[in-house]
Amino acid sequence: MVDVYARLDTSVHSVLAGLPAGVCNQWQVDCSALTERQTAEVKRFVVGDYDVVLGMLERRLDDQTRGDSKVRREVAARLSSGIHKPAPIHRALMRLADRGGAKTIVTTNFDLLLQKATQRHRPPIATYALGAIPRPSRQTDFSGVLHIHGALNAGLSRFSELVLSDQDFGEFYLRRRVVPDFIYDAARLFHLVLVGYSANDPPMRYLLNAVAADGSRFDDLKERFTFFGTNAPDPVSLEDWKGRGITPIRYDSNGNHHSLLATLERWAELSAVNGKKAKIDSELRRIVKVSRPAASESDRDLFDHLFRRSNASERTRLASLVSDANADIGWLDAIVKIAAERERGRKS
Repeated sequence: MVDVYARLDTSVHSVLAGLPAGVCNQWQVDCSALTERQTAEVKRFVVGDYDVVLGMLERRLDDQTRGDSKVRREVAARLSSGIHKPAPIHRALMRLADRGGAKTIVTTNFDLLLQKATQRHRPPIATYALGAIPRPSRQTDFSGVLHIHGALNAGLSRFSELVLSDQDFGEFYLRRRVVPDFIYDAARLFHLVLVGYSANDPPMRYLLNAVAADGSRFDDLKERFTFFGTNAPDPVSLEDWKGRGITPIRYDSNGNHHSLLATLERWAELSAVNGKKAKIDSELRRIVKVSRPAASESDRDLFDHLFRRSNASERTRLASLVSDANADIGWLDAIVKIAAERERGRKS
């Protein structure tokens, strides 16, 4: 956002560029050289209301919101000038997005890095944005990279409709209800796993409000999770997530979030859909070398997960593998219990 001001309003940019990282709303800013409207934008920036700041800037410079404004063209140019190659985490997420016959992932990002992470996929992964996003269902036609806040076009010559400003959020969350209606349906059909969000980000506030309101009224909502990175234990933030109806999974964010990438890559390797069969078999043989009571909690959880996430034929194959490995009776009992759980679930 500071780069946008560097191009469009150098007076405000000089003030914003002088703010320290992590500035809070108690910071006193010298705005004596600015107009009242410029000062209002700086104060909103200091408290972190970035969607409001962009809306105020657009209304001041362009006298409009949305459309082909200077502000939106500049934001699109800044976003398009960033990283153009997908990172390992994009590839891991797209592997996990495969639910068998369809890859589906929802993002608030505007870039097309997730699509680029699957360029070799045939047929190509479809891209949908805003009102063009298909209605959530368990059918294979509910697939693709779904940009709920809009997606950048490959060329800047064509305008992209993006959710950037406060009025955009009002338009797509309240007036058209594009995003909340989508999230309501998705939360009833799938477990939602959030990656790379802060509980205080404007997009997250709206998304959480859209989902959490139904939690006390309907019993068919699936559990929602978030990977929550901190460089030290933070029980208060964990409770903040829980209070918003999200189950947080904390990880150590030191080392440029390496532990998150390692977790996602390992999760993808052990996926029921496109995981590495040899890796899954190796993990099971390793785990059952000791009795179930003597195994670590993480190994017991992984064992149970590998059976719970498998279909009937895969479960039979894995059970034979465990039996051939002369597993302790405790492991075999666990397989029987998991099969009974699935049977009860089908009857209920």
